[in-house]
Amino acid sequence: MRIGPVTLANRLFAAPMAGVTDRPFRMLCKRLGAGYAVSEMVTSRRELWGSLKTSRRADHAGESEPIAVQIAGTDAAMMAEAAAYNVARGAQVIDINMGCPAKKVCSKWAGSALMRDEALAAQIIDAVVAVCRPREVPVTLKMRTGWCESERNAVRLARLAEDAGVAMVTVHGRTREQGYGGQAEYDTIAAVKKAVAIPVVANGDIDSPQKARAVLEATGADAIMIGRAAQGRPWIFREIAHFLATGQELPAPETLQAKAWLVEHLHDHLGLYGETSGVRSARKHIGWAVRGLPGGEAFRAAMNRIDDGAAQLRAVADYFDRLADIHPRLPATSRAANDDLLARPA
Repeated sequence: MRIGPVTLANRLFAAPMAGVTDRPFRMLCKRLGAGYAVSEMVTSRRELWGSLKTSRRADHAGESEPIAVQIAGTDAAMMAEAAAYNVARGAQVIDINMGCPAKKVCSKWAGSALMRDEALAAQIIDAVVAVCRPREVPVTLKMRTGWCESERNAVRLARLAEDAGVAMVTVHGRTREQGYGGQAEYDTIAAVKKAVAIPVVANGDIDSPQKARAVLEATGADAIMIGRAAQGRPWIFREIAHFLATGQELPAPETLQAKAWLVEHLHDHLGLYGETSGVRSARKHIGWAVRGLPGGEAFRAAMNRIDDGAAQLRAVADYFDRLADIHPRLPATSRAANDDLLARPA
């Protein structure tokens, strides 16, 4: 699997998710089988590049290659400048966000709202490719099937992007109007794959090894991108890789192994954000990890009252130690019952 000159370890990608796919989470996903992970979106507004929030999003220290950064905005010149800025900071792939359905993003005509203005979308793509091509940095595009049911233009935009020099497109199988409701559809992704020669990535509702194989078969996509299903369960990538290679399911991780992964992740998380904000932002990752597990909801409620990093780490370790006494391997959970805890991909 390649994106222009960049060779990837496999065709299993971690989706960019605002407030989730920071450096510690990307590194964990890569360790557990993701061949590629895209950063949460970085603004194209120069005046915000020096902010703590943006500087953390653009932090790639110690991250394994390739480094992929998603940028978002509505002005072609600003997007080109943002691309150059992030390449100078180590980005080896630049991804253009035309898929985020969030109201605060679309109200500024960024994200998936750009799909409604194909002329502006083309200007942005052209400008970003023009600044990245001399630097030998490939440009990718993430989009939806369209703005709404009557405005499905993913095929047209994919052809436009390919003609402009985009190296890969990712399609989430929903319109912006759908948000994250209903079921993702894959016919549009299959149509995009037939329409272009560049790699196409399928995204949306891939939450198991069986679903991953079914989506690859239904779309003919070159790769799949996983978002919400990796939250609290980043080992889904190695589960899918094993199933695609052998047709057999991996057993659930040992509970103490899952504990070790989570504790390591929390150490990295606190190191990036510092104790005060790190403890708070770590709560969502812990909540995802214990959702549906025995005693998980009560533990999450108690954990959310902890404001000390060391105490938070001890509480997590103690919870999984107690769980391991009863369940040496993680018990199965009902993910659908916990969808309210899941963050939304960009």
